[in-house]
Amino acid sequence: MEPIAFLWVILVIAGVILLSIFFYYVPFLLWVNAKAAGVSISLLQLFLMRLRKVPPPVIVNAMIEAHKAGLKSITRDELEAHYLAGGHVERVVHALVSAAKANMELSFQMGTAIDLAGRDVFQAVQMSVNPKVIDTPAIAAVAKNGIQLLVKARITVRANIKQLVGGAGEETVIARVGEGIISSIGMAETHKEVLENPDSISKVVLKKGLDAGTAFEILSIDIADIDIGKNIGAELQMDQAQADKNIAQAKAEERRAMAVALEQEMKAKAQEARAKVIEAEAEVPRAMAEAFRSGNLGIMDYYRMQNIQADTEMRDSIAKPNKTSK
Repeated sequence: MEPIAFLWVILVIAGVILLSIFFYYVPFLLWVNAKAAGVSISLLQLFLMRLRKVPPPVIVNAMIEAHKAGLKSITRDELEAHYLAGGHVERVVHALVSAAKANMELSFQMGTAIDLAGRDVFQAVQMSVNPKVIDTPAIAAVAKNGIQLLVKARITVRANIKQLVGGAGEETVIARVGEGIISSIGMAETHKEVLENPDSISKVVLKKGLDAGTAFEILSIDIADIDIGKNIGAELQMDQAQADKNIAQAKAEERRAMAVALEQEMKAKAQEARAKVIEAEAEVPRAMAEAFRSGNLGIMDYYRMQNIQADTEMRDSIAKPNKTSK
């Protein structure tokens, strides 16, 4: 290749690179689209966006959408500030346009606050227009007669735009509705009253104002299904009877153990008494020998005592009934 041709190739490549860099930092076609849509923005502002690491297409497209929807109060600086704060510019503008078409009151400041709070502001606006139905899991409640009921409800809610920042979510709504259903069924005398008039539960629950402090407005609570569960009252009575039986058995066992201990104590005392008698009887010959040596007991006295003892034994044998073998 000739040097001149090679030089031209180098110049063409360099020109392409320079044009690419120029059109990257100065998006001329994007500026043309903005001007054609009636959005006032300069090439310098687009260039400065690149330097601030803000994607110009995101800001310009959002400005075009807002301008075409009649939201001319939204400025470029506000959109850039929201993007730099970590927000979703497209989502906020979509929500503002939808709210304006639905005649809903939603300012740019409120929309950005909701978006920065981590909630989908566009979905919230859609939920305000089209209410959402939340199905609760089976809620177990017991009437006064002890019968358990398993209730499933459908909660129709609408997003409360003013409460989206700091308001509780779906879990809180479901928990509060479940608490209201349990309280309502607990006030019923019998489970039959609930089965005959299930809408009474909805009326009682709705009067409690369960959506206070939440990001939703409860429109209706409908009882979808009611099933009869366990007889909790009977089970409690059975458990109480079993507990009373165990207590009675424990007390009886305690009394038996005390009786056995008392019997063992009496036996020990009897054995101790017999031991003392045997010990005393063992002392008798010794005392008689001592009496003989000291002269306090004569031989005739000894024979007289032996006769008395033999007579006593004879009387005892006569008094005892005769034992005949069968």
